[in-house]
Amino acid sequence: MRVLLADDQTVVRAGFRALLDLTDDLVVVAEAADGVRAVELTRTTRPDVVLMDIRMPRADGLEATRRIAADPALGSVRVLVLTTYEIDEYVFESLRAGAAGFLLKDIDPEDLRSAIRTVAAGHSLLAPAVTRRVIEEFTRLKGPETRAVRRLEPLTGREREVLALVGRGLSNDEIGERLLMSPLTAKTHVSRVMSKLSARDRAQLVVLAYETGLVRAGERPEEGS
Repeated sequence: MRVLLADDQTVVRAGFRALLDLTDDLVVVAEAADGVRAVELTRTTRPDVVLMDIRMPRADGLEATRRIAADPALGSVRVLVLTTYEIDEYVFESLRAGAAGFLLKDIDPEDLRSAIRTVAAGHSLLAPAVTRRVIEEFTRLKGPETRAVRRLEPLTGREREVLALVGRGLSNDEIGERLLMSPLTAKTHVSRVMSKLSARDRAQLVVLAYETGLVRAGERPEEGS
């Protein structure tokens, strides 16, 4: 699995490279010291995962993540944001921008390697409870956003139900049980919702569910059904 390191501190990049060099299945293909260079190298090296710092010169990690997520040619690239704080406005914005998840900079080495493998395989990194907690923190005082609500117009009634359940943290199996359908059918509905909303992963669906008011801050999985 190919990894790109984006951090403006040489020592930090060297530390992450040293950790990843200890494995047989992870290889660092490039390093970038600013956001612009991170995007350029992502386009030329096509890594599986980008470890992206937030605060960098020229373009910060949020802008770099947006550019990567907006490029159809980079649809298979997953961005993991590096942060110092678990609950951070930048973390929320990175999920909104298209990041697959976030990692604390003091993460244990084996957890770092596991996270990269998980995301590279196309799986969700964040536990639903963590995703919800981050998003609730920054949507609690905001009402539904009109622009976000309009994005739901292409969805059928059933697809809106599915989106709401994804927003509440339910898995495909749990969605299927709730809506009396097979897990495979639930997965198909989730995939269609992601396609119609141009979402890269479930984290972005959770953000949209809150921003559009389908799920309210503090609402538990069993509520709203």
